[in-house]
Amino acid sequence: MTITDVLLLIGGLSLFLLGMNMMGEGLENACGNKMKKILEKLTSNRFVGVLVGMLITMVIQSSSATTVMVVGFVNAGMMTLAQAVWVIMGANIGTTITGQLVALDVGMVAPIFAIVGVVMIVFVKKPVLNEIGKIFCGFGILFIGMGNMSDSMAPLKDFAQNNEQFGQVLSQLAVNPILGILVGAVFTAIIQSSSASVGIMQALARSGVVPFGSSVYILFGQNIGTCVTALLASLGTNRAAKRTTMIHFSFNIIGTIIFTIICYSTSFLSTSFVDIIESITLNNPAQQIANLHTIFNISTTIILLPFGTYLVKLAEKLLPDKEIESDSIFMYLGNDINLHVGGAALHLENTRLEIERMYEIAKDNVNKSFDSLIDMSLLEENDFKDEEELIDKLNGGISKQITKCLAHEGSSNVSVSYSAYLTISTNIERLSDHAMNLYEHASEYVKRGIKMNEEVRKEITIMKDITLKMLDVALNKEKLSESLVLEQNIDDLTEEYRANMMERLKTSICTAEGSVIYSSVLIDFERLGDHLLNISENAYKIA
Repeated sequence: MTITDVLLLIGGLSLFLLGMNMMGEGLENACGNKMKKILEKLTSNRFVGVLVGMLITMVIQSSSATTVMVVGFVNAGMMTLAQAVWVIMGANIGTTITGQLVALDVGMVAPIFAIVGVVMIVFVKKPVLNEIGKIFCGFGILFIGMGNMSDSMAPLKDFAQNNEQFGQVLSQLAVNPILGILVGAVFTAIIQSSSASVGIMQALARSGVVPFGSSVYILFGQNIGTCVTALLASLGTNRAAKRTTMIHFSFNIIGTIIFTIICYSTSFLSTSFVDIIESITLNNPAQQIANLHTIFNISTTIILLPFGTYLVKLAEKLLPDKEIESDSIFMYLGNDINLHVGGAALHLENTRLEIERMYEIAKDNVNKSFDSLIDMSLLEENDFKDEEELIDKLNGGISKQITKCLAHEGSSNVSVSYSAYLTISTNIERLSDHAMNLYEHASEYVKRGIKMNEEVRKEITIMKDITLKMLDVALNKEKLSESLVLEQNIDDLTEEYRANMMERLKTSICTAEGSVIYSSVLIDFERLGDHLLNISENAYKIA
């Protein structure tokens, strides 16, 4: 094997992994949000759940990405473990489509796909079509890389057949299940894609370097190694989300044990299980690997489908509930960001939940501050300040994480959503500031012994009602028009109430000292409307 062959091998591997990554990224960016919505709605029935998991994984070409989305839903409380288990089973079936495509050997048309993809990326300006271009380009590059790997390893065929030591290593992989499984698991864990590692194994088999019999246990190990991505995704999530990754891991471990026993026990018979798989497509080791991969995942799903609830119980036993000791201010986001496949979908969903939590705290502060003004009753100031301080910390933490994600995010849709959340977070923090201002105005009334005029009290009650109405709709992207009307109403009332205040001053109905405080209340009322409209306009941008 010459240096040219080595470079061709490395280049082919690089192109293969680049193609896998580009295709998966394009599919996730183009369909990610739709896939999330489908996952969220169609998982109540075990058979539907398996079907949904399978179809989504076939579309986005990554069981890891599907599993990461499921981890996000479980973490958010939008999906139970009992629902997640079916989707994970389906995802394991869906991921086998890549191996079947590789086995078809469409290398002749691969450059056409790559050219079409490049044209769409370079010359088409529409973002969605750009992402579809990535899918085509990635598909073409994947198979070009596969062809390069196969060509570069052709000289190894004679070496593999004539070298005694190499033959002994391959023999060990064929008869030593533990060694083969370990090799497959470690390699797949490193590249974080079972589809890619299976494809590489197919390239080796097609070149005659590794016979089908030696790849069987490696293939089983690859199914275990693919769980690493979901394990990484579960870092910083809640207990239920971690149990989801445990179910994924358990599924592949159990399947590996079953098929290892079948393959090893039948290897002593005249016709082994491996021989049967081999006979389906003689003289086509790449197809044989794809077939075994498909049979492994479909059979494991059929076997475990009646026992899905027991997998959930097993996960709960392995990861029992416990009090989590953490100084983290977050409830849904972790302190660290994992920029892995499917990570954007998970992090974006948790960002939404964290912002909604922050919004509810600010909403409660605004409500309480108006009540303090209307009733002239002061709350525990420390409690109020603690909530205000928490909102400040949440805004700082969320903003820092979003800034990091924006620096690495390639999808325009996801970037727009992150930018919108960044603006929303800042405006929520300002809502809380104005709530604090209103509380301080109430304190001034009480501490200075200023009696509030009943007309003023009625105006503040109306201010509260309209602000709470706007708070109820501001985060709903479907109600932007309602927010616009309410914000204009706030502006009109501010002018009207300011004019009323001047009339009261002229007739000495209110004191100058009380009017100064009320003038500040009106400014905060108007600012609340402005920030709520900013929130509505940015919520509308989120995909």
